[in-house]
Amino acid sequence: MMRSLYTAATGMGAQQLNMDVIANNLSNVNTTGFKKSRADFEDLMYQTLRQPGATQAAGQMIPTGVQVGLGVRSVAIQKLFSQGDYQRTENQLDWAIEGNGFFKVLKGDQEVYTRSGAFKLDNTGVIVDSNGYVLQPQFTVPDGTTSVTVDSSGQITALGNDGTVLGQAQLTIYKFANSAGLYAIGKNLFSASPASGAATEGNPGTNEYGTIAQGFLEMSNVSVVDEMVNMIVAQRAYEANSKSIQTADSMLQMANNVKR
Repeated sequence: MMRSLYTAATGMGAQQLNMDVIANNLSNVNTTGFKKSRADFEDLMYQTLRQPGATQAAGQMIPTGVQVGLGVRSVAIQKLFSQGDYQRTENQLDWAIEGNGFFKVLKGDQEVYTRSGAFKLDNTGVIVDSNGYVLQPQFTVPDGTTSVTVDSSGQITALGNDGTVLGQAQLTIYKFANSAGLYAIGKNLFSASPASGAATEGNPGTNEYGTIAQGFLEMSNVSVVDEMVNMIVAQRAYEANSKSIQTADSMLQMANNVKR
């Protein structure tokens, strides 16, 4: 059987996975704090029919050799943490990180991280995310608070009706040596992994940590135009691999018809 049948089949499988990644990116084009993914591929093993650099009987060295590739496989689906666009909301509990860093929230006993700063208050006045997970460090807005302000350095201040300071706290954010190694768990959340390294805590605006913008949300970093172009490329690559299978099948049919 011709190798090209199986080689082209691996190409079709790879482009199918590529389309899965593109579809997920497009479905999250309006998801706050979403980071797009990219599928990475590598070639498979080679069947070596003649070793490069081998010496013939007459003493001449073979300059290139003969190696036949056996296809492609997926090696990684990488998150790309480029900055998304900002959307002004004028909501005092909508915060965006300008630069490097993540908010930390507590999911049960698990510390998880997010770029989505769409926070709310629960029934006790604690600042939580949209899933009810408590922002860390925890801050409870005191009774009688009429406004909450956050400056670029992360200083949270609860103010009363007459401008009296009712409570203050320092918001800290977190960064990783390898953000691409974070484990995505859904709900706009990531957890640390051995590949990402441990989270390091810092105040916004210091030591390469980003600053806080109140009244803004960071939107998805997905570009619809880029993803549509990637979709066309993936579709054409899938089509080309299917043509390779059809061509190999036609060649096999010709070989079978030789005896007629």
